[in-house]
Amino acid sequence: MRILFAGTPQVAVTSLDSLHAAGFDIAAVLTRPDAPLGRKRVLTPSPVAARAAELGLPVIKASKITAEVTEQLQGLDLDAAAIVAFGGLVPEAALLVPRHGWINLHFSLLPNWRGAAPVQHSIINGDDIIGAVTFQLETGLDTGPVFGQVTEVVNELDTAGVMLERLSASGSMLLVQTLQALDAGQAVAVPQTGSHTYAPKITDEDAQLDFTRPATEIRRRAHGTTPFPGAWCAVGGQRYKFGPLRERRDVAGLAPGQLRIEPGKQPTVLIGTATWALEPTMIQPPGKKMMNASDWARGMLTQGTEVSFA
Repeated sequence: MRILFAGTPQVAVTSLDSLHAAGFDIAAVLTRPDAPLGRKRVLTPSPVAARAAELGLPVIKASKITAEVTEQLQGLDLDAAAIVAFGGLVPEAALLVPRHGWINLHFSLLPNWRGAAPVQHSIINGDDIIGAVTFQLETGLDTGPVFGQVTEVVNELDTAGVMLERLSASGSMLLVQTLQALDAGQAVAVPQTGSHTYAPKITDEDAQLDFTRPATEIRRRAHGTTPFPGAWCAVGGQRYKFGPLRERRDVAGLAPGQLRIEPGKQPTVLIGTATWALEPTMIQPPGKKMMNASDWARGMLTQGTEVSFA
């Protein structure tokens, strides 16, 4: 089966590797152009572009699928196109190019969480089980019929980054199986039914923590915005960032935002909320790197410094 692969971020690399290992004839890889990264803003290929180069695959770089790009695709004699987090819309003219159309691996259980940040919104909204589907791409936003799905259980300390890594692995195998079934004439796509929800891009504002809210709500928000843009709160005009948070239902009596450090060989950090306490596992103080919360707490005890996250 001769295919195009379209994708951009690291989460899409696993699918590219799986399709390559499964023996698909990858005619080309479509990805977004090099982007400036780091403090020096060095132009850097996307993770998918870098991996495609390592595999010796032809790469087409485009921020949009224009008429010119569509013409390039028409010359590839494609049976299908596999798309994973490309980062741009596919116009109708391009959808019609492959004989079997475009198959999208999307990281939600459609019709829930259509859009750019499904895993993040799933976690923020408290979904206990999240997943990925393969579906036939249409001009509508994630509206096409579904071929198959995989699911993963969300554990207490699972962040969006952790869940995306797991779903990229299980989802890549689902994508391989879907394309193999399509090639064998055995794939069946089922129309989406029921109400739908949307998952727009996550903003920096979405990642701000308010410790006057209930602990469970704060934890979900923190985990849904980790690693990007990173959960944070402001103290005296400076930002503290947090890694995963553990709920401590056994700890009460702390006012919202109140900090308590329990001394010991591994000091424990506790922060009050509207319900019970939260225990950060990682903290990034202003101007420093992310560190174990116990290491930060040890320094706070040594310095005798007081901080409130209210």
